[in-house]
Amino acid sequence: MTTSPNSPAGRRPDVPFLLAHPAHLVAFGFGTGLAPKAPGTVGTLLGLPLFWAITAAAPDLPNRIVLVVAAFLFGIWACARAGRALGVADHGGIVWDEIVAFALVLLFTPPGWLWIALAFALFRLFDILKPWPIRLADARLKNGFGVMFDDLLAAGYAIAALKGLQWLV
Repeated sequence: MTTSPNSPAGRRPDVPFLLAHPAHLVAFGFGTGLAPKAPGTVGTLLGLPLFWAITAAAPDLPNRIVLVVAAFLFGIWACARAGRALGVADHGGIVWDEIVAFALVLLFTPPGWLWIALAFALFRLFDILKPWPIRLADARLKNGFGVMFDDLLAAGYAIAALKGLQWLV
């Protein structure tokens, strides 16, 4: 989704917008959401450094999940704030939802670059195609929670597919 000059806030995201409030900077993935093509895909790549930071900070899976939940909750606030400032609840440049969801997927991804690449592809596939109930959540849930929640569902699909493939291999 893009913002038109006629949006209620009349604002297009740019570097000054990102720097106007910390929530904007976070919601737009520290600038990755400004990518002219496929900002969600570009932003998703930041899930890898977030995953590395989480694994460095927390010794075990339960504590890592707590950190992802904290990033999710922080994202509800940041995405809602940025969306209100733009006048578009789920602007295409808001990518914190992809970042956090991909970090979650990586918590359940087997080690190795091939598995990470597959996790990335599966997450993007489910995030773009939005199979049931992702499309329903995307259509009905609004504001920060809605922005974050549909990607959480896409992460669930990606994790299930990864675990299925891991079982087959």
